[in-house]
Amino acid sequence: MPTLDFKGKQFVYAHHLTVPFQQLTVDAGKSAPAKGAKPGLEDNLIIHGDNLHALKALLPKYAGRIKCIYIDPPYNTGTEGWCYNDKVNSPLMQEWLKKEANPVDKEDLERHDKWLAMMWPRLQLLRELLADDGAIFISIDNNEQHLLRVVASEIFGESNFVGTFIWRKKEGGGQATDYFVTEHEYIHVWRKTDLFVWKDEEISFDEGDFKKTDSLGKYKLVKLAKWGNTARREDRPKMYFSIKDPDGKNCFPIAPDGGDGRWRVGKKRMDELLENNLVEFEKREGIWVPYEKIYFDSEDTKSIKERSIIFDLYFTGDGTNALTQIFGKKDVLENPKPYELIRIFLEHCSSDNDIILDSFAGSGTTAHAVLALNKEDGGNRKFILVECEDYADKVTAERVRRVIKGVPGSKDAALKDGLGGSFTYCELGDDISIENLLKGNNLPSFDELAAYAFYTATGQTLAKVQHGVDYLIGETDKYRVHLVYKPDLAFMRGNESALNMPLAKSIAKAREDSKKTALVFASQKFMGQKELTEMGIVFCQLPYALHRIVGA
Repeated sequence: MPTLDFKGKQFVYAHHLTVPFQQLTVDAGKSAPAKGAKPGLEDNLIIHGDNLHALKALLPKYAGRIKCIYIDPPYNTGTEGWCYNDKVNSPLMQEWLKKEANPVDKEDLERHDKWLAMMWPRLQLLRELLADDGAIFISIDNNEQHLLRVVASEIFGESNFVGTFIWRKKEGGGQATDYFVTEHEYIHVWRKTDLFVWKDEEISFDEGDFKKTDSLGKYKLVKLAKWGNTARREDRPKMYFSIKDPDGKNCFPIAPDGGDGRWRVGKKRMDELLENNLVEFEKREGIWVPYEKIYFDSEDTKSIKERSIIFDLYFTGDGTNALTQIFGKKDVLENPKPYELIRIFLEHCSSDNDIILDSFAGSGTTAHAVLALNKEDGGNRKFILVECEDYADKVTAERVRRVIKGVPGSKDAALKDGLGGSFTYCELGDDISIENLLKGNNLPSFDELAAYAFYTATGQTLAKVQHGVDYLIGETDKYRVHLVYKPDLAFMRGNESALNMPLAKSIAKAREDSKKTALVFASQKFMGQKELTEMGIVFCQLPYALHRIVGA
């Protein structure tokens, strides 16, 4: 497969491996916990800090567990004011990225190299976090979309490229350009492995329901006006438009409550149905009601495929209007994505309890989409947002607080009442490093260090710490992992924190039936490794062995 070379690649190629693990420090005052609950790392998360370090901090608990990732990184237009500031340990990189070289602007002839150097380690970590049946969606425009295709395919594998959505992001007038108005952006999609499944909308077929017949065969009628959840005009404003009824008059969709509704299909699809004579009208109480003609084809279900061109559904202006409505003022943040756009992707690739990640969170659109979809289908999806900018609390988290509680005066009834949910707000804390552990600076909690020790020793995540007998924290098909630790400097310096003969015998007896190797993290040991080896135990000294990967 062709690979992409760029300036600095040799220095950032393995940079994600050198990034230190950091603690996630909960800020209870900025969190929005569920009623009666305390903020905690098991909740939805909003993390303020550099996303490279935040992604590394998430690995011990979430590696291989994220079902859907959506990111909207800098487009590298030359006017965004973004800076490349990853602390790559190379004098050549540091000289190249000296202060006068930032922010990256249009006059920078190496801006594409810097953008690629920024994206490479982040994409590497995002891939590690992604579940085997998961997918990543990346919004981009013409400035970097061609390079993104190549560099992401190198990381995720060319065979795992799913496809590209072309999103018509605006309507009406456009910016002044030399040639023509650019109305679209791209969303590139990669899967982790071939276990990924794209879920189409399914319509069940029962031959007995197909009571009508024409020259093409048996068919039934399905109402074109949307029913059930999200059937109101305000739910999908771009799907409210008129078509001509048999009398030549305008026919609009009507919601179940009698108000303005919206169609099940967009304008382009509706035109195709009309053109192919697949719309049939019936008069109900003096009003013409349009239906889609669906023919029986012996299959149990019919899959309604999503289209690669997202046309006349949602626009950047919808995202801006939503922010204005939520905050009660204009210009909160430039060019936010409409949450409905992201919800489309979540509908096709996520289920009730999946985890959704956005590491370029901006105004918190992805969290809004997750909460809206949960409200609609009763799901329990979880979101993790990462935002490095100072507005992480005042904009990103504040938007989520408001959509959870409700926005008075909102035209959207669900948003007005509140979407429900909760989140915990975090800052990036100290490195879990040798120096900090030895000094006792902000010692990590038992669960936090257990997750890091387990991941670095086995390469697997520890969703729940066991707190078992003899300090057992979890096991894999090959290892039982123990951590002799308390977040107490006196304990760590005392004899209780050591692996001694009674503890070793107890651990050895517990592992006999499984024949698994016991990995024991402790500050010291009072016996030789030869004895321990005979007992099936590998001693890992804290903190020196913390980053030693034994293997899954």
